[in-house]
Amino acid sequence: MAKKTSKNRKRKVVVKLTRGDFIKLATAAVGSIIAAPLLTTGPLSPFGELKQQQLEGGDVELGHVQTGEYHWGMVINLDTCIGCEYCTRACTATNDVKADDPWCVVTEEKTTAGHTFFLSRPCLHCQNAPCVEVCPVKATYHREDGLVVMDYDRCIGCRYCQVACPYEARQFNWEERTDENPYVPAWGNPEIERRPRGVIEKCTFCIHRIDAGLEKGLVPGEHREATPACVVICPVGARIFGNLKNPNSKISQLIMENPTLRLRNDLGTETSVYYIPPKEGI
Repeated sequence: MAKKTSKNRKRKVVVKLTRGDFIKLATAAVGSIIAAPLLTTGPLSPFGELKQQQLEGGDVELGHVQTGEYHWGMVINLDTCIGCEYCTRACTATNDVKADDPWCVVTEEKTTAGHTFFLSRPCLHCQNAPCVEVCPVKATYHREDGLVVMDYDRCIGCRYCQVACPYEARQFNWEERTDENPYVPAWGNPEIERRPRGVIEKCTFCIHRIDAGLEKGLVPGEHREATPACVVICPVGARIFGNLKNPNSKISQLIMENPTLRLRNDLGTETSVYYIPPKEGI
């Protein structure tokens, strides 16, 4: 039986797009995250206490505060995205990801008015990340710039983080990879090594580009060489990347000037990815 491609794995759900309630909008946005409340509110969930405190209106101590000069984030314009999946292909090539288990997923959705739009989901780099909370060996952790990253040498393959993630943004390497990447070289060449068997992997916002760019004095989000591959490749400019701590950055200006939402913000995850909703149906 042939392996399923990312395109074959698309799911359709109805998303309620109303101007008055973007949180409910985000809650319904993707069928893959319907199970998230069960993963984060149960009595055995390390994240359950935080969720319950938020629901009750109690004081909550957030799991992470950026301590550096940067907080990297992304804006994805759902009104602009055309569902071409260039972002998926460039990410898969640049980070040498399995083609049938991509880090960046694009799904076709509909507004309550029946208008089609495309929802693109990388790792959302939560500032209050359930995956970080549950990792028993600290293999997944926050950098001071807000990014949630993996230490593959530490990872023991328990997959707790994969279960805890409300967004299904993590993949497990079941076997050592010997496959040929179908998106190389047409969509880019691998810039990092393949991950070993038995570890969890995920989108990193191309931290190798960010870090190398900063060393050269480049500005991530402005200089292509220092910017995530998915942002650089987008033919319609639907993805914008930059420093959320800089009020004058393009990404900060976009968030201030447009209505935005964050997926499952009701869980208190405080994601670093903001969405501009489609105009149709609002």
